Amino acid sequence: MTARTTRRPAHGRSRTAVATAAAVAASLLLLSACGDQTDAAIARREAKKNRNVHAPLFKKLPKDVQEKALLQVGSDITYKPVEFRSNGAVEGIDPDLAEAMSKELGIKLNFNNATFDTLMGGLKSKRYDIAMSAMTDTKERQQGIDSNTGKKIGEGVDFIDYLNVGVSLYTRKGKTNGVDGWETLCGKKIAVQRGTVSDDLAKDKSKACEKNGEQAISIEAFDNDSEAQTRLRTGGVDAVSSDYPVAAYAVKVSGHGKDFQMVGGAPLKAAPYGIAVPKGKQQLRDALKAAMELAIKNGSYAKVLDKWDVKDAAVKDVQLNGGS
Repeated sequence: MTARTTRRPAHGRSRTAVATAAAVAASLLLLSACGDQTDAAIARREAKKNRNVHAPLFKKLPKDVQEKALLQVGSDITYKPVEFRSNGAVEGIDPDLAEAMSKELGIKLNFNNATFDTLMGGLKSKRYDIAMSAMTDTKERQQGIDSNTGKKIGEGVDFIDYLNVGVSLYTRKGKTNGVDGWETLCGKKIAVQRGTVSDDLAKDKSKACEKNGEQAISIEAFDNDSEAQTRLRTGGVDAVSSDYPVAAYAVKVSGHGKDFQMVGGAPLKAAPYGIAVPKGKQQLRDALKAAMELAIKNGSYAKVLDKWDVKDAAVKDVQLNGGS
């Protein structure tokens, strides 16, 4: 028998090895073209894009915030004109003020949508760095106390107060059903947004009705103000209570001004809106306060308030924890 001779490919390399090497090379080329796509790498690129180390207040921020160049903001983005979505973009008083602040800080403030009554929990769980959502500064919130139960549920927050607003009442236009202010609401139905000052005020007024021998107010609490407005528009309730800027905007634009009318005169319980910062974050709190102060000083604050027709809610001085 004659022995067989096995031929090997030229250069001593198999076709499989050549193909593997080619695939590896192609992969390396692809990675070099696209860049590192890991979460950490993407975060670094975003931070570099958002970071402005020459901004007036950048060095006042905590080091970890400088590194990320980003603050996650919890907000109920259904509260026209304070914060809402239009064609996919977040707009309103709060986002515009946040943008003015971001220019002074040299970082991005990114708005995340949530129902209002979950925002404090989101701060506690560190889902958000701050909350900016037409949130009234109250002692209960400062101290982490649930306004419904009176029990302490967290460490609380510090507030940077930036607007001064009150609570207003509105009805269907020409169909007030006898509602002409809070004193006429006994036995009536009212819609509010859950967890707000309007919700608390309605409960207090209802107790006063019963104490005076009158029928309680029937309160319907919704996740957002838009749902409360829809309930009123369809005649399911007699009135809606919300913060003055929101009430005024709804009366002005809903049905081109034909749906609602304001009742009850001047807003009640004038109180400050505050940016909520978790306790123990003093450096971040103070940097944000300084950013709002610079926005007031350079005129960008006034431009935002003029744009949204809420200049009467302006503050002259930015206070910490000024609510009662």
